[in-house]
Amino acid sequence: MSNFNAKVFNGEVFGKYVNQIPNLKRNELVHSGALRPRAELKDMFSEQSGGFYGTVPMFATIGGEALNYDGSTDITANETSTFSQSMVVVGRAKAWVENDFSADVAGADFMDNVAVQVAQYWDEVDQKTILAILKGIFAMTGDENGKFVDGHTLDITAEAGEDAKVAATTLNTAIQKACGDNKDKFSLVFMHSAVATNLENLNLIDRLKYTDENGIQRDLTLGTWCGRTVFIDDTMPAVAGDDGEICYTTYILGDGAFDYVDVGASVPYAMDRDEAKNGGRTTLYSRQRKIFAPYGINFTKAAMATLSPTDAELESADNWEIVKNADGTAALDHKAIPIARIISRG
Repeated sequence: MSNFNAKVFNGEVFGKYVNQIPNLKRNELVHSGALRPRAELKDMFSEQSGGFYGTVPMFATIGGEALNYDGSTDITANETSTFSQSMVVVGRAKAWVENDFSADVAGADFMDNVAVQVAQYWDEVDQKTILAILKGIFAMTGDENGKFVDGHTLDITAEAGEDAKVAATTLNTAIQKACGDNKDKFSLVFMHSAVATNLENLNLIDRLKYTDENGIQRDLTLGTWCGRTVFIDDTMPAVAGDDGEICYTTYILGDGAFDYVDVGASVPYAMDRDEAKNGGRTTLYSRQRKIFAPYGINFTKAAMATLSPTDAELESADNWEIVKNADGTAALDHKAIPIARIISRG
């Protein structure tokens, strides 16, 4: 074991401390069903086997018109299509020198203080990864890809005045356009604070509340819009349009929008002591490997230079396509993909 500011460091124990820190966003993503844990994928992508890219089967739903059962009509069968989805492991790493934690390690509870900071750091990294993937899949081109992008996008920025901003009916219109009568699958909304403020001014966001140990009711940072949980975050896309006005992207996720698994790194946490550098310093290293696979959309790795995609590569349209059947003759119905977006002026 290594020492950090004269304290004994055990990477495995420290990792358990980090994992015990409540992750509000990821927990709500899992609770809502938008992030579907797939623990069975971990072995396939384990670092020990060197896995970074793999393909798993997807099975189409059965269908066809029911036949008349009258004793004389032959029963005919419809073939079912088998699809496959390719996904990639996203690896990230970071290190911090001792000075970054000097105030914490001087305190009484080194493990808890540092673990909270590390957990919060990776929480933000994971959200950045998801946003990069969403940007990439909505940049896709081509016939089947275009059906998804066009069908799952509600762009109201060309409307006049206040009509270019979200309103009471905007969310319902967007999810119906995306998935038709399956719109109830949507459960979670990510939006910029400018969009949230507009909705709050219209009294359209209800704040979730909790009661503390003293019986006092307080607002949470989470709210709901038309019954869907709302995350407000200013890292959401906000770009200037052709007229210079800001266009905001709001993402809506539904049940099973992403398959998720923490594949793990062989050494997720480690300490290193350099006695010579700057008179001596200690560095904390952290590594993670995770899968965030959007349902029904392949990662093609057509534009990936290494064994882990960068955020820029996740944002590249070349790396994404709608899944197809085994012989490539049919694509998954885009209405089965519970992902949508709204582009608005606020």
